[in-house]
Order: sequence, then C-alpha cells, then structure tokens
Amino acid sequence: MSSDVREGGCACGALRYRMNAAPLFVHCCHCTDCQRQTGTAFVLNALIEASAVDTLLGEPRAYAMPTESGLSHRVFRCAACGTAVWSEYGGRAQIRFVRVGALDAPAALPPDVHIYTRSKLPWVRLPEGAQAFEAYYDTRALWPAESLARRKAAYS
Repeated sequence: MSSDVREGGCACGALRYRMNAAPLFVHCCHCTDCQRQTGTAFVLNALIEASAVDTLLGEPRAYAMPTESGLSHRVFRCAACGTAVWSEYGGRAQIRFVRVGALDAPAALPPDVHIYTRSKLPWVRLPEGAQAFEAYYDTRALWPAESLARRKAAYS
C-alpha cells in the first residue's frame, strides 16, 4: 500500500473507506457551522477527489445540513452509529471533505491552513507560523500546482 493511501471508518466498525491518493489540501475549519455540527471547537477536513475514495464496508448515509452561508452541505455518516466520515459542499460531489479524525492515523494529516478563525474559540491556540485566515483564502495562491491540476480535472 502506498504511503498516500489511508484508511478510516466509523466508531462502530460498520463503515470503512480508503483514500487512494494524498489529499489535495487539509483544512482546519473554525466556523460556527463546523463547531455546531461536530460539537467541538473545529473540524479537520482532508479535501480529495471523490473518485479517489473507495467505500470498503457499509454505505454512508447523506444528511443535508443547514449552513449560515446558505450553500448546500451534505454530511455523510455511518448508518449504524452516525459517525461523520466526509462532507460535500456547494452541491459539488466531485470533491470530498474527509474527516481527518475518522482516519485510522489522523496524526499523519496536519492542517495546511486554518480557516474562519474569526469565530475560533478564544482558548484555541494556533501553532506558531500556521497559515490562518479570518474567512476563506485564495486557493490558487496556497494550493500546490499538482493539487490545483487534480481539482481542475475532478471538475472537468
């Protein structure tokens, strides 16, 4: 198995999946939607092409989630235990936002960027030198060229 291949799953073991490529980029999102939907201070999402994620066991169930922005947001959860494993934003199913915490080895994917820090809880301290933005950021300015090319191909 390549070092870019990562597996994960839900808390009860009924749902397992594999990421067959390195993520395009990893977000640590501090928005109030993510706080509310995860019940914690932030969420870590590994952005990856949907075609690079294989379901190995079980079938995730999609739930439509309200957002402050009004954009479409679907969270995919284990049908048995409800663990969130990935999301789709803005009606774009080509890119998945895989929950890093549901991976077998979450420490292997630290965030590339912290976003929506304007609503970051005051007791959360970002690492020194971390790239952080009050809202979103310019993807073309931050993402590696290879990730930009992969994203373009996913939407083609």
